[in-house]
Order: sequence, then structure tokens, then C-alpha cells
Amino acid sequence: MSGLPAHIRYCFAALACLLACALPAVAFADTPTGGVGTSTGGTSPTDPEFQPRGKATLLPNGLAIAPSDAPPQIKAIIEAGNKIATLPYVYGGGHNATFSGRGYDCSGSVSYALHGGGLLTSPLDSSSFMRWGDRGPGSWLTIYTNPGHAFMVVAGLRFDTSMRTPVSAAARRTTSRIGSGVTTLTTRWSTRMRSSGGYVIRHPAGF
Repeated sequence: MSGLPAHIRYCFAALACLLACALPAVAFADTPTGGVGTSTGGTSPTDPEFQPRGKATLLPNGLAIAPSDAPPQIKAIIEAGNKIATLPYVYGGGHNATFSGRGYDCSGSVSYALHGGGLLTSPLDSSSFMRWGDRGPGSWLTIYTNPGHAFMVVAGLRFDTSMRTPVSAAARRTTSRIGSGVTTLTTRWSTRMRSSGGYVIRHPAGF
């Protein structure tokens, strides 16, 4: 090859370099991360890698789906919140030893959900939440409270008895047929945030 013109030798050298860089990348792309010579048989939308991460999802029926990487307590709080998400506002609702009621007020709603996550043993009113937990916003859950109102943001969704989110008409028709317990046209969950002005901001330790 030494007898070839210089520009031809340069072309051969460039081609050899290109192949040397490309072939290992192709080999790695064809080899699954589970091991050499193994195959996953394809992927599914239910695989963990396709689940929502870091932020909860609000469904048209007014219920929330917890992100896959949320701590178990946060998932349990969202699950508990779903149980009362579409129940009506009832002043004083949920403020009893069993957190029960046909409806819930603002602090009763927050208390019920926190109890479902194992973070609260008895209901608190909005003034009591001003001294509960640690100061400032949390990484997963933040409570906004003052003497007149309380709401919280869980994994990016607001859980609130005011400024509620309408439940879609299609979802209402579907859920009414299967008896899901939807009792109002709105849900406590919302993707819309609201001003934190005038509120004390607290969060449970570690969350």
C-alpha cells in the first residue's frame, strides 16, 4: 500500500478509523444491559422506566397517580387523597378520632391524606398545621396554612378544597356506571398552583 498516492492512503486510514469507532457502538447497542447474549423480549408501557417520575399525574376522573419513584408514604398519601378527592366540602368534616365524614373541610382533607400516609395520628385544624412539621417547602410534600385555610402540594399536584378541578363529563358518565363513588363534579386535586402569599409553609420531616 506504500506505493499508492498519499491522498489514497489517507482515505484508507480515515475509513479504518471510522470502522474502529463505529463497530463497538453497534455491538453495545445490540447487547441488552441485562447481560451478554440475553434478550428482554421487548418493552411494555407498564415497565417502570415508562412510569411517571418525580411528579404525580392527574387523570380525567379526578384521581391522581403517584410517580413511580415516590417514597411509600407519599404514594399512600396520594392513595388516601383519592378516596376523598371528589367528596363535597363539609365544615368540620374529618375532625374526629377516625378521620371519617360524608365530606371534609380544608384541614380535614389534609389530615385525612396525611393519616393515610402514616404521618398523622389525629386531625389538625389549619392553625395547628402552622406549627406542624418543619419550616419551608418539602421535596415531596408542602403544606400551606393560615388560621383560615390549609392545602398542600403532593408530588407536584395541589390538594385543596377551593379552586377545585372539574371532572370531565366522560369520566363522570363512566364512573357513575361502575359506582366509583364520585359525588361532585370537581376534585380536590389540581395541576394549577395558587399564590402562597399569606400562608405559613411547612413540610413533614424527611419529605
